[in-house]
Amino acid sequence: MEKKIADKVIITENIRKTYETNGVAVHAVRGIDLEIRIGEFTAIVGPSGSGKTTFLNIISGLDTPTAGKVWLNGKLISEMSGTELSDFRRDNIGFIFQAYNLIPVLNVKENVEYIMLLQGVSDKERHERVEKILAQMGLEGYSRRFPPQLSGGQQQRVAVARAMVAQPALILADEPTANLDSKTGAELLDMMRRLNEESGITFIFSTHDEMIMKRARRLITLQDGMIKGDETRS
Repeated sequence: MEKKIADKVIITENIRKTYETNGVAVHAVRGIDLEIRIGEFTAIVGPSGSGKTTFLNIISGLDTPTAGKVWLNGKLISEMSGTELSDFRRDNIGFIFQAYNLIPVLNVKENVEYIMLLQGVSDKERHERVEKILAQMGLEGYSRRFPPQLSGGQQQRVAVARAMVAQPALILADEPTANLDSKTGAELLDMMRRLNEESGITFIFSTHDEMIMKRARRLITLQDGMIKGDETRS
């Protein structure tokens, strides 16, 4: 099932998620309706237990809702499963984690091109895309280094490059600055915002970081599994 709305990358309708813990129902997400437009630079914030991690897992297809529907790039992913879902997620979502999640036995070039290998992108195009994104991330000359040879900030730049190089519809960043000092984190965020403007790829952050909140063009606040605030900035 498709939902053709030209300028939306994410649409959710009445998303609910209920867990059972020791026989007690836990309502993690309580009926969220949300639309994210193509090219947005959005932060989803809220205290622990607000439901933001569960909600992000649902919109990325890592978890399934108890009720409701999720469309990503026009496709109804809340009813996908198995290989169909994993392939769609691979081709449409880039992930950036606070722990970098690089493969330590692969060098920078190999880490960045890994998703493209799974997608079957040609050698020539992979090489061109890797060279371009490493230059954009200020990582020229680092292609043969391995993750343990890099600083935390450099590793996270590699993670951003890996997420972007496959040209996904959406990048989800879970506390991407959590393991970085404030200067390095600010530099990374400014770089990500510039890449967002240049590429048009949609970014959604899950965060407690004030630096991300200040740079976000849209700030969505969750509380008790519901949207309590939705602010758009210029």
